[in-house]
Amino acid sequence: MMVSGVDMSPIREFLLCDTPAQWIEAAGSPQNLHTLLVDHANCEKKAASTALNLMYRYVEHPELLHKLSRLAREELRHFEQVLAIVEKRGFSYPQLTASGYAAGLRAHVAKNEPYRLLDTLLVGAIIEARSCERFAAVIPVVDEELGQFYASLLRSESRHFKDYLTLAEDLLPALDLESRLAALLEAERDLIQAVDGEFRFHSGVPAR
Repeated sequence: MMVSGVDMSPIREFLLCDTPAQWIEAAGSPQNLHTLLVDHANCEKKAASTALNLMYRYVEHPELLHKLSRLAREELRHFEQVLAIVEKRGFSYPQLTASGYAAGLRAHVAKNEPYRLLDTLLVGAIIEARSCERFAAVIPVVDEELGQFYASLLRSESRHFKDYLTLAEDLLPALDLESRLAALLEAERDLIQAVDGEFRFHSGVPAR
C-alpha cells in the first residue's frame, strides 16, 4: 500500500492493528484539530527527548549515538514545523495531559540490562511505526495544507522505526528479540483498541 510515495506495507505488517475508524473520524473533526496539533508537537518533543536520553545513557554504542543524534535533530525540526502551524492558525500552545499510550508501553520495559535497552529500542520502533501509520490515516480527513504536511512527515519519518529495530538487532543479537517484540506489540494493540476518555495523537478509541 502506497501513501504519498511511501510503501506502508512494512509498517502495517509490523503493527498488529490499524488505527480504529472512530479515531480517524475524531481526528477529522474541527473541534479536535487544536488538540491534534498540540499533542503532535508534544510527541515530536518527546521523541527527541527519548533519543537524547538513550544517547546519554548508552555512550558505549557509537552506532546508537550516530543514528539517534540524527533522529533527535529531525524530531526537533518536526516539532518546529508543527509549532509553526499551531501559531499560523492562531491556536494557543497549552499544557496537555499526555495520553496513556507511551506510559502504557513503557510499563512493559524491563528494569535490568541488557533487556532494558532492548525493550526501550523496541518501544521506540513501535511508537515511530504507529506515528507513521497515523500520519497516513489523517491525510484524507484533514484540510489540504495539513494533508500535505503529514504526507511530508510520512516520507521523512518512515525510516525511524527501522532505525530503532536495526539498533536492537545489531547491538543485542544474543537476546530473544522476537518474543520481547511480540509481547510489546500485543500491549500496543490493546492500547490502540481500548476505549480512551481523551483524544490525543496516540489515543485509543474515543469514548462516545
